[in-house]
Amino acid sequence: MIQSMTGFGKAETSTEEKNINIEIRSLNSKNIDLKTRVPSHYKEKEMLIRKILTERLKRGKVDFSLSVDYIADRPRNSINQNVLLAYISQLKNINPNYDDNQLVAACLRLPDVLKAKDEEIDENEWQNIHETISEAVDKLIAYRKDEGKSLETDLFVRISNIKKLLRKIVKLDQNRIENIKTRLRKAVEQLQTDIDENRFEQELIYYLEKYDINEEKVRLTNHLDYFISEFQNNEEAKGKKLGFITQEMGREINTIGSKANDSDIQQLVVQMKDELEKIKEQVLNVL
Repeated sequence: MIQSMTGFGKAETSTEEKNINIEIRSLNSKNIDLKTRVPSHYKEKEMLIRKILTERLKRGKVDFSLSVDYIADRPRNSINQNVLLAYISQLKNINPNYDDNQLVAACLRLPDVLKAKDEEIDENEWQNIHETISEAVDKLIAYRKDEGKSLETDLFVRISNIKKLLRKIVKLDQNRIENIKTRLRKAVEQLQTDIDENRFEQELIYYLEKYDINEEKVRLTNHLDYFISEFQNNEEAKGKKLGFITQEMGREINTIGSKANDSDIQQLVVQMKDELEKIKEQVLNVL
């Protein structure tokens, strides 16, 4: 079974002071390409988060977001009373008639009056976040598997179509060499000149060998069967291997087209190439 590299997973958790949301999105990429967004007080855990994502997701362009919503009735900042009182005292010295409420409101906007509370991640909170990340990753992988089923169905149809076209080529190829041989003999006869029959047969065999596509038909059949067996096995990451097999299929199809010297076969080859291009597009998104 194959997995797509396209996926989405979301999970959330909460503490007494905040709600924590995890979102992970992934798209296709040759390797693992991580982009993480985490609040500053979680930066110490960023490398560990990247390690978790790399080990679980293998490949893809992954966008990870950890966001925090603080509960409204719990202040995030504290007032530095000494600094505030010092500002008020200085302003009172300048003008004793200042309104106290207006003074306080104005001083709260001055430097160093408000200070952020120090936030440290305790082990219980991190364990909770870790489990939430794992939950989001699980959901993303489940999404990838669902997408993979659709990919698998489409790939199977494309491979089956190429097999059908190949069977038509095999049928056309049964008399192709003999027809080429007959045409060459007629062409020589029209020259109305004596020829060395033995030499002619040798040259004919050499010439016809260039048009023989039996090896290509066998190899292409093997590649098609190998492709199907690969995306049906239990190995997780196989997109690159399927890509390599697809390249080999393309080589055999191109060779059949160049050696066929037959318009009907070449038309079938064009159809095979069209199916192969669609396979290549899908394989790019396989994990």
